[in-house]
Amino acid sequence: MSRRNATGGTAATNAAVFGEVLRHYREAAGLTQQELAGKIPCDRSHVARVEAGTRVPHGTFAKKCDELLATGGVLLKMWGKINWYPEVAHPDWFRRRADMDAVAVALREYQSQVMPGLLQTEDYAWALFSDIASGEDAAERVRARMSRQQRFLAADGPLYIAVLDESCLRNVVGSAAVMRDQCAHLLTVGQRPNIRIQVAPAARAGLVRPKTSMSLITLPDGGEWVYSESLNSGHFNDDPAVYARHSQTYDVLRADVLSARESAAVISEAMERYGQHGQVPAERGDLGQEQLQRPRRRQLHRGSPRFPRRGPRA
Repeated sequence: MSRRNATGGTAATNAAVFGEVLRHYREAAGLTQQELAGKIPCDRSHVARVEAGTRVPHGTFAKKCDELLATGGVLLKMWGKINWYPEVAHPDWFRRRADMDAVAVALREYQSQVMPGLLQTEDYAWALFSDIASGEDAAERVRARMSRQQRFLAADGPLYIAVLDESCLRNVVGSAAVMRDQCAHLLTVGQRPNIRIQVAPAARAGLVRPKTSMSLITLPDGGEWVYSESLNSGHFNDDPAVYARHSQTYDVLRADVLSARESAAVISEAMERYGQHGQVPAERGDLGQEQLQRPRRRQLHRGSPRFPRRGPRA
C-alpha cells in the first residue's frame, strides 16, 4: 500500500532520506547504532529501523539525536517538514470514524482494557497489531493509527477528553518497558491545553461506567455522534435522545472519577512500578485508592501521639 504526499513522492522515500541523514551524522560522530541507542536511550533496533526508513520517529527522537550528534538542529527541522502520514489505509469499517477524527471539533472518550488509539505510543500500537497482523500489514495499521493523532497533538488541536478505566494501566501490552513508555506518553500529552486524561479507579464504589468503550464526537456542523466498536465493526448513532443519554452518563462518570491531577499521580506511580524490574502496578488493591491514601496515612501519622521508645534492657 503506497502513501503519497503533496509533492507526489512517497512517504516511504521521505522516511528513507531522513534515515540516510541520521546515518550520516551518526557515522560522522563515530558512533555505532548501539552506542547512539544507549545515549538516547532506546533499543538499537529502533535506530536501525529509523535509518532504514521503516520506522517513523517521534520529534523528541529527532531532537535528542540533534543534541547528541551536534547537527545544529538539522534532523528536527527535517522531521518537521516531512509529511509522515499523508495517505494511510484504514480498515473499511473504521474509515468513517477516521474521517470524523479529521474534522471533529471535540472528542470525549471512555476506554477500558487498552489505551485509546489517539493516546497510544508507536511501540504500544506495534505490540497490539503484531498479535493480529504481520509484515507490511502490521506496519500499515500502525501508520494509520499514528496518523490520527497528529491533529489532536497539534498546538491548536481540538478538545480531547479521555476517561481511562484503570484496566488500561494494569493490562500489560508488549512488555513492562512498553507500558512504562506508554505511561510517560500519557503524562506528556496530558499537559497539552486541549487534552485531559482522567482515570476511573477499579475499586471506587458507585461509578456508573459505560458497558463498552465509546466516543462522543462533535462535528463542525453541530452534528453529535455516539461511536462504539464490536469485533471488526464500528457503530454510529446520531439520535439526539441516544446521544443525550450517553453524554449524561459520561459527564457524571467524569465528575466522579479522579481529577486530571490525581490521575497524573496514578499514571506516574504505574510508570515507576513498570520501571522497577518490570513489576505490574498494584496487582492487588486499587491504584487510585493507594495513591490517595498515602497522604492520608502521613497525616494520620503526624497527628498521632508519640510514645518514647524503650531503651535496651540491661
